[in-house]
Amino acid sequence: MKEKINSLLEVIEGLTANSKEDVENLRIKYLSKKGEITTLFNDFRSVPNEQKREIGQMLNQLREKAQNKINDLKEAFNQVQSSCDNEDLTRPGDPIALGTRHPLSIVKGQIIEIFSRLGFTVAEGPEVEDDWHVFEALNFPPEHPARDMQDTFFIEKMPDILLRTHTSSVQTRVMTEQKPPIRVLCPGRVYRNEAISYRAHCFFHQVEGLYIDENVSFADLKQALLYFAKEMFGEHTQIRLRPSYFPFTEPSAEMDISCHICGGKGCPFCKNTGWVEILGCGMVDPNVLESCGIDSKKYTGYAFGMGVERITNLKYRVKDLRMFSENDVRFLDQFKESF
Repeated sequence: MKEKINSLLEVIEGLTANSKEDVENLRIKYLSKKGEITTLFNDFRSVPNEQKREIGQMLNQLREKAQNKINDLKEAFNQVQSSCDNEDLTRPGDPIALGTRHPLSIVKGQIIEIFSRLGFTVAEGPEVEDDWHVFEALNFPPEHPARDMQDTFFIEKMPDILLRTHTSSVQTRVMTEQKPPIRVLCPGRVYRNEAISYRAHCFFHQVEGLYIDENVSFADLKQALLYFAKEMFGEHTQIRLRPSYFPFTEPSAEMDISCHICGGKGCPFCKNTGWVEILGCGMVDPNVLESCGIDSKKYTGYAFGMGVERITNLKYRVKDLRMFSENDVRFLDQFKESF
């Protein structure tokens, strides 16, 4: 009897099954009324009295292990079935990796969010514009030499229609359609006929701001830009304004920030000057206000404009502008944690 029990115990421990039907067949074979273990219990009557205690314990242990083995096999198939029930069989077999926002979209969103705290709202306009909104209303008369500063894409056979060279055309539309006070931010894509290289492209992105109201001063402009610089590049960022020239602002300036890489001490990135240019700005020229129907004797305003690619380069040190438009996923994957 002991040999039968030990032999059957080894068989029980090695049981396997390929389906629920196999598990049920094993249960019937060993634990049913006519199963092998039940038969051993029936033979227990013929065991000598002095061996009944030991043989009885062995039989109980055999039945318990057989029952546990059958239960384990059954539970394994139940878990597989539950997992299958929860699976979406319409999903593709290959995993689909999550994408990320484009670095230019990330930075543009940050710029808009910072200026929104100062009360600026977003205004948009068409990329295909007429000459008046892009140039003439902004103090660019037809013979003005400043037009040569921007190589423009004109529409063939339509000399007055062009791809906008700056988002200032949106400001023109806002000034002709709204009455002051005006406080808008104009993000968008612009186009210029330039050779494509690591530092220039035929299209890029700008964010321009315009604020017009009574008693707006250059000090208001400086304070707004200082706030932006500290929020975008860090609390210790300093700014400086250098005199410049733009047809639509007077006085005009270019703004530099202290290099956030070397802390203003000088490095190759800032060409050892400690400063990096990020935008142009100035007080709106009275001629621009008048051409848009705004009384320049009552209202004043300031405007500024920056390249999104420029700000993105400063934040992420992207050395080649072409990477922004090539859609290389290896490049874009680096910005998954940036938003």
